[in-house]
Amino acid sequence: MESGKSPTDAVKKTNLAPKAIIYQKFGSKACYKVEEVQESSEKGCPGLAIPQKGPCSYRCILQLPDITIESGIFKRKKDAEKSAAEMAIEKLGIQISTDSPTPQEASDLLVERLTYLFSNEFLSSDPPHPLSGHLRAALEREGDLCGLVPLSVMAVCDSKLNNLCKCINPKVESNPFLVIPLIMRAASRLSELVATSEGQLSIWRKNLYPPEVIKSSVDQQSGTPQSTLVEAIHIPCSQEKAIELVILDISSTGYYLDVIAKKLDLADAAKVLISRAIGKASSETRLYFAAHQSYLIEPSSDHPNAKEALHSEVSLNARASYLSSQDIYGDAILASIGFTWRSKDLFYEDVSVQSYYRMLISKIPSGIYKLSREAVLTAEFPLAFTTRTNWRGSLPRDVLFTFCRQHRLSEPVFSTIITPLKAVFESPGSSKKLKVTDSSKEETERASGGAISTDARESVESAVSYQCEIKIFSKSQDLIIECSPKDSFKKQNDSIQNTSFKIISWLNMYFKDLNLPPEKLNSTANVLDVQFSHENFLKEFVLSRSIHTVHHAETEGVKFLVPNTMSMLNTMPEQGVQSLNIEGPDSGVCPSNGSLLCISYSVFLVTEGEHMKEDLESNPKFEFEIGVGAVIPHLEEVVTLMSIGQSACFKTELPPKEFILAAAVNSARTLSLLSSKSCCLEYSIRLLQVTEPLEDRMEQALFSPPLSKQRVEYAVQHIKESGATTLVDFGCGSGSLLDSLLNYPTSLEKIVGVDISQKSLGRAAKILHSKLSNNTGINSAILYDGSITDFDSRLCGFDIGTCLEVIEHMEEDQACLFGDVVLSYFCPKVLIVSTPNYEYNVILQKSSPPSQDEDPDEKTQSQSCKFRNHDHKFEWTREQFNNWATELAAKHNYSVEFSGVGGSADLEPGFASQIAVFRRICPPQGEDLFKNADTEHRYQVIWEWSSSTSSS
Repeated sequence: MESGKSPTDAVKKTNLAPKAIIYQKFGSKACYKVEEVQESSEKGCPGLAIPQKGPCSYRCILQLPDITIESGIFKRKKDAEKSAAEMAIEKLGIQISTDSPTPQEASDLLVERLTYLFSNEFLSSDPPHPLSGHLRAALEREGDLCGLVPLSVMAVCDSKLNNLCKCINPKVESNPFLVIPLIMRAASRLSELVATSEGQLSIWRKNLYPPEVIKSSVDQQSGTPQSTLVEAIHIPCSQEKAIELVILDISSTGYYLDVIAKKLDLADAAKVLISRAIGKASSETRLYFAAHQSYLIEPSSDHPNAKEALHSEVSLNARASYLSSQDIYGDAILASIGFTWRSKDLFYEDVSVQSYYRMLISKIPSGIYKLSREAVLTAEFPLAFTTRTNWRGSLPRDVLFTFCRQHRLSEPVFSTIITPLKAVFESPGSSKKLKVTDSSKEETERASGGAISTDARESVESAVSYQCEIKIFSKSQDLIIECSPKDSFKKQNDSIQNTSFKIISWLNMYFKDLNLPPEKLNSTANVLDVQFSHENFLKEFVLSRSIHTVHHAETEGVKFLVPNTMSMLNTMPEQGVQSLNIEGPDSGVCPSNGSLLCISYSVFLVTEGEHMKEDLESNPKFEFEIGVGAVIPHLEEVVTLMSIGQSACFKTELPPKEFILAAAVNSARTLSLLSSKSCCLEYSIRLLQVTEPLEDRMEQALFSPPLSKQRVEYAVQHIKESGATTLVDFGCGSGSLLDSLLNYPTSLEKIVGVDISQKSLGRAAKILHSKLSNNTGINSAILYDGSITDFDSRLCGFDIGTCLEVIEHMEEDQACLFGDVVLSYFCPKVLIVSTPNYEYNVILQKSSPPSQDEDPDEKTQSQSCKFRNHDHKFEWTREQFNNWATELAAKHNYSVEFSGVGGSADLEPGFASQIAVFRRICPPQGEDLFKNADTEHRYQVIWEWSSSTSSS
């Protein structure tokens, strides 16, 4: 893949934002005041006596010493502020330089910058500059160290100095420590003002500051110096050695870098190098490590082997380098301490073992998502992106931005393609979906016979779709990843989120298995429309493999509990769930795919026999959607077996060590338990609430009894009237139809259910088992795991078949295949098929009750969604469904009649659920065909019940 940008682009200085230019010129004298502007609503109900509140917008008033600027009206506050700043720049005639300085110009500017940094004005500047804090602290150092400022501090604390160094030497971007020799070179041109020493790696002002400047800048302490204890992490260079907690004893009159130097066995702070900030750009969390002579060598023709010399002297610290995304050699201290823009006082906070591991997992996509959910041991990055209503945690776009920042990559570049759309209405004989193309107005009218109303035409002409392309570059502008999916969306944000989701999903696969072979990495990328440069990708993530492989290996010595040999109701070894115990009565309200669940849970680290137990993670109210993999598989597996009000306790094997320690508050005790090598995790959960999927909520809001119950009752009535003795339910799910059948006396003797979800089949088995023991009519019941588009001879010749709200979850071609397989091979005497009526959606969606926590944008999205459920692959109009069923019946010698539930056939837009009842006209070449068709067995028996076995 080509980068698309020249290498020199990386050298160019980014233009300052309008607000930054205003601040640079006026500082604190520039005052922004943002006002709310309430607009009247034009889209409400005309003539309504109740005042209608429109959307809230913002106007910004920027007050400068000589002028006041008023912006236009914007939807976002920051846009109003930006506009006001732009207007001020234009009115004042401020010239904005767009060209970066040449290396020589940057060298001269660097000398000017050093002159200012060691001036009297800078030391007493207000607000305080982070570097001025180091200057003040240096003046309090004792003896020969008084006034000496480590050169590494200059590179870290002043961004303007750093940017000038990048213009002189672009390699500073990837190796910030190259700033040191550049500062020393500039200092040599200021021999009257400052001095440096290669041996000490320090810089100091030759002439003393005036007493009045020192008095106003340096805090005069009296009495005994106070001491502050700050927790930090020691990261040994050798990965064989564990990280450990260290305590920094910081005196109120001392220099904290001298304390860190002693922890690294260095003489003074001049020998300490400081990494870039870890995590957020505003963070003071950094790595401190020993400086070596090789850092003084600026790569040039005179020193071609500078890096090799450093390698021979000391080894790379892989863990520290991975955290900071820059080369760090030797042992390192991870601490959160330093001077900031906020105050003259020293800022500090503890860095615990837990903090270290949270930083480590924040480099992984799933770790970023887990931390955003505050559920390190429970949450997972979902397998599918649904709506913002159902999505919990950071959105895919935010996760992608965080990932790029954590790995020191350039921000993702988003390109959105906007396509004007025309709706092409299908001809009466077509059974395909409503298509969208770029056809002209005349073509659109011809396709619909010219019968498009004025309102409909305006709506069609204003419609657009969005496609999003994302590119990710390294800091040196090498293209690493590109994603250009063909999917189109009605909202620009949806296209951005879905493309971001594809990239993050692929990256998550990589980090879950860092030893993926290249062919597997390529195939997963192709599935998700991701392209990547092997060379650039592996170059950027070379340390990921060694670091995470080591941390996974650290758990290998721990003895996992072996799944027990209890009955199937008390263990699920294939899912890694052990000692499952569910308590409480079955309330009958159970989760299904698409349901939003709310649980309370606690996770413990326990030793074998539960002799020791440590609380790792808990949450009194945790929400997630079933069926999208938003939690660990073990938890989802268990909650699908529960109903509201029930509690469950189960055990699982240990996840990688970094996740355990990222959750543990008491790291010392947790490490002690892990060292026992007989640990597992114990989950204690309670199911608090189940919110039905969007489709069910919409249906329940309008129909009583709910539409799902009406469909089942319709099928039950036909089954009773048919006198059938055998029934197969295609796509039986959790067995709602089979369960309802057992509530009525029927002529049925054998019932069969088929589904591709083992979770649903497991729940159906529990329900049927509890009822069949008291039923005298049914002799046999079987549940099969298999696709209803596959042929299995055991399903041939049943009296009646049902398929309620199933086909819309398939692609259209698969739905057509199902019809052919059922009517040409299984050949039931009667087949009942129901599917949503697409034309009824406008009524259903208007009836959807608003949620208190939904934002206005989300309500609009749910009301304008095309299908009732995000899992639906299509939804047919009445005409499309009729065409499909009529053609199918004629093709396979069946008659068909149409009906439905919810609504009325005589009123627009018809039934909410449309139903087709197929009846076989004559047997297919004799009934003996079914007796001999016993060789094709593609389904797996999940559960089987027999009255003879049960009674014995």
